[in-house]
Amino acid sequence: MKWIPRDLVKRATDVVLAMVAIVIFVPLWLVIAVLILLEDGSPVLFRQKRLGKNKAPIAVIKLRTMKKGKVTQVGTWLRSTGLDESPQFLSVLAGKMSIIGPRPLTEADICRIGWSGEECADRWHTAPGITGMAQLFSGRGARLSLYLDRYYLQQQSLGLDIKIIFLSFLVTLIGKKRVQAMMRMNRKPSQSGFSALTGSILSRLKGPQLSRKSPGVIPSQDLNQR
Repeated sequence: MKWIPRDLVKRATDVVLAMVAIVIFVPLWLVIAVLILLEDGSPVLFRQKRLGKNKAPIAVIKLRTMKKGKVTQVGTWLRSTGLDESPQFLSVLAGKMSIIGPRPLTEADICRIGWSGEECADRWHTAPGITGMAQLFSGRGARLSLYLDRYYLQQQSLGLDIKIIFLSFLVTLIGKKRVQAMMRMNRKPSQSGFSALTGSILSRLKGPQLSRKSPGVIPSQDLNQR
């Protein structure tokens, strides 16, 4: 299949997986909507303008996880499993996002963490994703997030996408903290598969892709909805 452009394969994969995911998630969205309404009322959804491919503005829709500046009980569960991001499959189907790619950010976030310069322009050469390497390793700061976004852009392949999707599925089942803990515990050079992937990435943080001029570390939760 080398004669088929990778972008075409990725888009076709996005459409098929998004359609399957929407069918699966619709009943769950209804249940979650009821839980949100019972806990603290409407609205159920959170909508925010962010920047997509080539910094074109897009609307990102999530299940609301906060009320009056505080994370709700339902919101805590949604965030830990990544279910708050699931409505973005609608954006994937519309062609505004991809299933895997860099996290979509607001213009204010980009300016605040220092990613508005030309040295970070390569990050916006692809569509933003619901999940990705930086999303899986969130909590370690903007410097690592930028490195992981670049790593994915340089190394992206069907095999890597499958690994990221598998890990994201585990996050939904058992939570992000548990998955991250499992990857840290199993990170050994002699291992293969997902643990080796994790180890190779983290062991190369001082590699050529990460410039000394990269932005400083900030808490990654600053990139999440408020």
